[in-house]
Amino acid sequence: MQKLPVQQNLTALAYESIKRHILEGKVTAEVRLTEESLSQQLGISKSPIREALNGLQNEGLIRIEPRRGAYLRVFSLQEVKDLYDLREVLEVYAVSTARITPQLLDKLEASIEQTGQFLQSDDRIGHIEEDARFHGLIAKAAGNEELCRVLGTIQNQIWLLRCQTYDLSSSSAPEAHRAILKALRNEDSKQAKSAMREHISLVRKRLLTHLAVDELQK
Repeated sequence: MQKLPVQQNLTALAYESIKRHILEGKVTAEVRLTEESLSQQLGISKSPIREALNGLQNEGLIRIEPRRGAYLRVFSLQEVKDLYDLREVLEVYAVSTARITPQLLDKLEASIEQTGQFLQSDDRIGHIEEDARFHGLIAKAAGNEELCRVLGTIQNQIWLLRCQTYDLSSSSAPEAHRAILKALRNEDSKQAKSAMREHISLVRKRLLTHLAVDELQK
């Protein structure tokens, strides 16, 4: 992490910097994040660091242990299932209520093309970001800010898992997204919901299977 420039909203800057560091996969479950170490790395006082860590804990990305520091959140199999179950319900709702415009369809098409390019160049962070952007565009088109907020939080939590299991389902994203886009172009709400549900179900199944095998091997 790079030191931050002195600006008024240091808490927000610290929050975004630490969050980015986490989502890029640079923090493992064993790494202890302390106010002191983060303060030195970012070049700011401990107070905004403390507030930033509290925000990240509220978002479900870390857990704070009193007098010990903060650690990356580790999800149980049931928690992963719960996250994907909730995501499926919300994403299916979003795709069924999204206001379809030529602009939205063009943005979704461009996102799919970009996702394919990230796959070819093996840009994992870029791919995951673009995947989240595709789903975010649909959620935003539903016109429900609370839906966008909740889905954004879920996406961030899922990101922790996807960085570790990128190869499981990344290659299937462009095809799955194109099926969703095709249904939206045809104004076929039923098929759009089906395509979204199938997309998320496939990712969830592969992830849970991988985590279950990994757990047995420990």
